[in-house]
Amino acid sequence: MSPSLTASSNRQLPPVEAERFRHVLGHVPTAVSVVTATTPEGPVGVTVGSFTSVSLDPPLVVFYSGRHSASAAAIVTAGEFCVNVLAEDQAQVCAAFASRKADRFASVSWDEAADGPPHLDGALAWIECTVEQSFPAGDHIAVVGRVRRLAAEGRGRPLVFFRGRLLRLDPGRTRDASVLPFDWWSG
Repeated sequence: MSPSLTASSNRQLPPVEAERFRHVLGHVPTAVSVVTATTPEGPVGVTVGSFTSVSLDPPLVVFYSGRHSASAAAIVTAGEFCVNVLAEDQAQVCAAFASRKADRFASVSWDEAADGPPHLDGALAWIECTVEQSFPAGDHIAVVGRVRRLAAEGRGRPLVFFRGRLLRLDPGRTRDASVLPFDWWSG
């Protein structure tokens, strides 16, 4: 029997309070990324904390941004974007692209690629994508991208958002979990 792709329930669940939702989900650490694109008006970019891989075949990723974000709308319209995974020393870059400033690129070093969206200097990794689809997801918009080029720059560590704060991973206090088998990953 194959699993159903739709679910239904007649059970009424109580609504989840927004503050409680934010508090509990704040316990899920996320890497911080800046999504960039080039438009006829110039480069655009926005900080996102919700970015993940979706599929290996074809290679797909998704990011989420506020539904009323002009930057996210411009990125979708541009048809292509670059996810720049920020390194632990890029908190100021995160702040610049999370701000409402008109020119978020003014204080940031970046590469104006002739054949693609901007790459931010110092990013831990970058992933260039073509917009596959976008759709509303509650108070956000989901943007699915087909990966066309990507690279990881060195061995740095990511900038992490956890419990409402930007953090660095402390290698002195972490343990290598590579001894765990990853055969569960493909299931």
